[in-house]
Amino acid sequence: MFLPVTREDMAERGWEQVDFVLVTGDGYVDHHSFGTAIIGRLLESRGYRVAVLAQPDFKSAEDFKRFGKPRLGFLINSGTVDSMVNNYSVFKRRRKADDYAPGGKAGRRPDRAVIVYSNRAREAYKEVPIIIGGIEASLRRLGHYDYWSDKVRRSILLDAKADLLIYGMGERTIVEIAEALESGIDVGDICWIRGTCYKSSRPDMDEDTLRLPDFQQIVDSKETYCQSFALQYRSNDYINGKRLVEKYTDTIYVIQNQPQPPLDSTELDDIYELPFEDEYHPMYEEEGGIPAFREIKFSIVSSRGCFGGCSFCALTYHQGRQVRSRSKESIVREAEKLTAKKDFKGYIHDIGGPTANFREPACKKQLKSGVCKNKDCLYPHPCKNMEVDHSDYLEVLRAVRSLDKIKKVFIRSGIRYDYVMADRDKTFLRELCQHHVSGTLKVAPEHISDRVLYYMRKPEKQVFIDFAEEYRKVNEKLGMKQYLIPYLISSHPGSTLSDAVELALFLKEYGFVPDQVQDFYPTPATLATCMYYTEKDPFSMKPVYVAKDMEEKKMQRALIHYNKRENRDTVIKALKKAGREDLIGYLLGGNRGKANESDKRIYKDRRGKSKTVQKRNRKTADSHGGSRR
Repeated sequence: MFLPVTREDMAERGWEQVDFVLVTGDGYVDHHSFGTAIIGRLLESRGYRVAVLAQPDFKSAEDFKRFGKPRLGFLINSGTVDSMVNNYSVFKRRRKADDYAPGGKAGRRPDRAVIVYSNRAREAYKEVPIIIGGIEASLRRLGHYDYWSDKVRRSILLDAKADLLIYGMGERTIVEIAEALESGIDVGDICWIRGTCYKSSRPDMDEDTLRLPDFQQIVDSKETYCQSFALQYRSNDYINGKRLVEKYTDTIYVIQNQPQPPLDSTELDDIYELPFEDEYHPMYEEEGGIPAFREIKFSIVSSRGCFGGCSFCALTYHQGRQVRSRSKESIVREAEKLTAKKDFKGYIHDIGGPTANFREPACKKQLKSGVCKNKDCLYPHPCKNMEVDHSDYLEVLRAVRSLDKIKKVFIRSGIRYDYVMADRDKTFLRELCQHHVSGTLKVAPEHISDRVLYYMRKPEKQVFIDFAEEYRKVNEKLGMKQYLIPYLISSHPGSTLSDAVELALFLKEYGFVPDQVQDFYPTPATLATCMYYTEKDPFSMKPVYVAKDMEEKKMQRALIHYNKRENRDTVIKALKKAGREDLIGYLLGGNRGKANESDKRIYKDRRGKSKTVQKRNRKTADSHGGSRR
């Protein structure tokens, strides 16, 4: 049975009042890939009465009265995706579709959904507590640069006029808040719970509290903005992180309590095995369902957290760097449930998480002292203390693929190839190729210029080249014809037009045809967004080149797809601007023209190896029509 979505549903359960109304910008899907479903089912398991208000009419407060006055509070999120990212492309054009809405129709989710929903809830019932959470609130919990308005905005807690903000993965936090409210504690007095932000007129300072620069200071100075970001970045661990204080006025402060510890394996098993319907609500059937659900219906979440540390990714800020995983037994039980579905065709689409092949914390030291504040686990090279081990993940994959009715188990959530290369035991790579790839493996080098990779905090290009060769050798031994397709980011902070030309040359020389290219999208709270806004590295304070001009951004992107006919004029313009007219014939004229000797020296072992890879990947490109995008 789904959680109530109407008054009639409440009546069927014999309810006169709900404890919480869960408001979300997504359509209601009762599946553990949707945070709304997890929070709703978790509270239900603790005896609370929860109703779901999915994609409400936000033009007035009327829809927020649908279930009557909630006894304990409104719980508000924008949905699985940030509402501004969901509504606008990186070029700030309004998107024509919303995969998280019925039938994929856009327009049912407002811009800055958390703020809009919270203000409507306050209009509906002024005295009812409002708790905000999810990705949109989590990444805007303190002063932050906002790409869409091109200015520094204050904490969303203030603009939403909410009482509490939950950041990170909120299961433990919401239960503690619910218990406090149930015991009669006023929401304004709930100030001790980890994983929350709250407002204060006079914060207490102690040795575990860190004063950030005042909000007005980060508005006035990009250098100060960098300093504040660096302090926040280094205080995001539950063991060594500090309580943070950000001043807005003499009587308004936003306090961020220390993060919650990540859930352990048993707790994750309990969460992911709550009684979900594992379907979108039937009220959406006539409109064609929820498109995003099709992508994850036969996928299994196996882990949380990521120690990859990519500068453009918000996971470090939201889920944290300490990885935790579900047990093999829990994952197998879910796989068995999937095989019983009428429309199951024998394929598990994914078993993974933020990074599929991370299953445990990077090292034992993290469990005692927390993550390192000034070092990354994989960047610029794998840390000597990192424990590289794929054996547990392999056991999970073997157990699932051995089940009756399962033909194939794919890995689509992405693997860290540098972590694979750091593993001296090549069993995982062999079994990956043999059992979990169907023709092509998609990996994310993101770029190939070592200068850009430095700012991305990704491994140098030689690691990708070595992985591609190792992947080729393994498939050759197995007698399998399988290919690599790279995911790439254009116009990332640090990337010049010359770097984009280097990337185009690499793709040409090695024959790679990228499947997915994303122009860098500055989203709140990432290291790369800080660099984009300030044009500085917040840790060294050295200047960073940033392509902000839309014309240059289009040129950098076009160079990646230099082989597309519609990009020809833009590529020529880019090569002329970069002073590389000598490459026009080489990139655009088939084999006419050639790279100069300095370009050739970019690539190690170019002859032989690159021609083999080139020939193979061109076959893949032909079978895919060049590119799927």
